Amino acid sequence: MWRFHKWFERHSLILLVGILLVVSVGGLVQITPLFFIESTIEEVKGVRPYTPLELKGRQIYVREGCYVCHSQMVRPLRDEVERYGHYSLAAESMYDHPFQWGSKRTGPDLARVGGRYSDEWHRAHLADPRSMVPESVMPPYAFLEAKELRTDDIVNHLRVNAMLKVPYTEEQIANAAADVRAQADPDSDASTAFAARYPTVTPRSYDGDSARLTEMDALIAYLQMLGAGVNFSTYQADAPENQR
Repeated sequence: MWRFHKWFERHSLILLVGILLVVSVGGLVQITPLFFIESTIEEVKGVRPYTPLELKGRQIYVREGCYVCHSQMVRPLRDEVERYGHYSLAAESMYDHPFQWGSKRTGPDLARVGGRYSDEWHRAHLADPRSMVPESVMPPYAFLEAKELRTDDIVNHLRVNAMLKVPYTEEQIANAAADVRAQADPDSDASTAFAARYPTVTPRSYDGDSARLTEMDALIAYLQMLGAGVNFSTYQADAPENQR
């Protein structure tokens, strides 16, 4: 059969057709099964959609270009895991539009920053980074504490995310404007209803002033949930429903 190989060597057109045939068959073998399953992402216990306040904080994170210096992707390498914690899972970004992966690290990776520091530490660090980390080159974001958080667009923001398959209920969407404030004010009348809609989240004042809802509240709320939902000491992944 090797005598036919000379045809491919001598005729570029035959070689091109052969390449296209092999690539097409290989592509179909890999791609076709994906059309028959709903999701290729494993379900991980503890991963949840963002609350309205966290979603606003994520908007601020993107708006201020935090992703330019901070990635949110711990690679499965020994030095990465020892410094930042368990390597990142695809399911952790399943509700991110867009995801915040990356390779640029002027500052540390933030995939596991949730719960590592107190709210007050984050407030002080964002206001004056060098007061907490003397060698930091991060610019100050003290203005976030003085800027009132815009909430008039949060219902539409949740609705768009629901269109992108983020599992927000109609009740969560309808009450988003109230929930965004209730999460930062534990003494408000709406905090009980918020806790019922988001049972794993405890309302609290993130910037220390529950009388005002600021962009600082939102950004700290977002940072405090990064990587905090999954208990990696008992990490367990579930296959998607259609793969069981």
